[in-house]
Amino acid sequence: MSDKPHQNLAIIGHVDHGKSTLVGRLLFETGSVPEHVIEQHREEAEEKGKGGFEFAYVMDNLAEERERGVTIDIAHQEFDTDEYYFTIVDCPGHRDFVKNMITGASQADNAVLVVAADDGVAPQTREHVFLARTLGINELIIGINKMDLVDYDEGKYNEVVSEVEDLLNQVRFGTEDASFIPISAFEGDNIADRSDNTPWYDGEILLEALNSLPETEPPTDAPLRLPIQDVYTISGIGTVPVGRIETGEMTPGDNVSFQPSDVGGEVKTVEMHHEEVDYAGPGDNVGFNVRGVGKDDIRRGDVCGPADDPPSVAETFQAQVVVMQHPSVITAGYTPVFHAHTAQVACTIESLDQKLDPSSGEVDEENPDFIKSGDAAIVTVRPQKPLSIEPSSEIPELGSFAVRDMGQTIAAGKVLSVNER
Repeated sequence: MSDKPHQNLAIIGHVDHGKSTLVGRLLFETGSVPEHVIEQHREEAEEKGKGGFEFAYVMDNLAEERERGVTIDIAHQEFDTDEYYFTIVDCPGHRDFVKNMITGASQADNAVLVVAADDGVAPQTREHVFLARTLGINELIIGINKMDLVDYDEGKYNEVVSEVEDLLNQVRFGTEDASFIPISAFEGDNIADRSDNTPWYDGEILLEALNSLPETEPPTDAPLRLPIQDVYTISGIGTVPVGRIETGEMTPGDNVSFQPSDVGGEVKTVEMHHEEVDYAGPGDNVGFNVRGVGKDDIRRGDVCGPADDPPSVAETFQAQVVVMQHPSVITAGYTPVFHAHTAQVACTIESLDQKLDPSSGEVDEENPDFIKSGDAAIVTVRPQKPLSIEPSSEIPELGSFAVRDMGQTIAAGKVLSVNER
């Protein structure tokens, strides 16, 4: 772990626009992947007649190892710059991206959007930008990639920049903060060093732009919200719930409440890494013991919060969803499983309130009969058993969810309002 502040960084964009190569290049340029590993991949790539894919190979080999279940040194997914240490939320597939974006462990703070100069805005570019916006990404750095394929032409760069600006304006992403950088992940232009190939560009290069991202404020001023991952019984201590503090702070002596189980008591001890601590804050994984709370009183999916400001439990909630893939159509009455923080609860979509235009977020249709893949909508949802969830405007960390059915993620969304039970 580094002493620098941490950022989760999503790399998003259309499938063939060079995301893997960019990730490989970033890891290489920051010394996170040693030269000899790149060399090895270069030889391998050339043998397979794919010279030039060495950076993508770095990432793809990791992906393959991940699939085969080989243990991977997580350092491959992290890199340091002068200001931050970054964890890459690598988004190989659209679906994984969404799942990753929602399972808090990789809630990305900022994103690099990769758009190929020779291709411009493509369908997935739109979807990823809309999802990033829906799921609360704050800052976008746009890498106009593959500049080498358009001979570093400034006109081509400007053309793609204005296409992307139009797209960002449509989804109401602030373009005044967005930085557009002409890069070649393959050749290394404007990633770690300023390139002579783009004398017409005088803005920040990619690593500079990453260094100047605003530091994320840990959400300590929000009330404590700690979704429970597991509950253990430990001899000599008793019942020990464990989980990651998403917002707020926990200290021994606090009075807490677990929802929706609706039990509570005083925190006796808080442990991190098997040591007792007298304070824990956002991002900390803790085990803790609460006076009077037994193993059968609470379960995974409960959320712990202050007794005087307990987590909300939804009778129903209204949410904005994006449907990514569904074999047919979704109508009122549909009951898939909602994954929110550590909870998995079957929920019925009670009503389809509005259909939105995914490119702009404007209302397309009131009370539509159905929604299908590619649609965005506002819906009212009724959990089939008690679920603790929060409006994303108040506690974003507990306000987003994935919807799964038939073994796949079919939609993602964020909670707009909660009608408490």
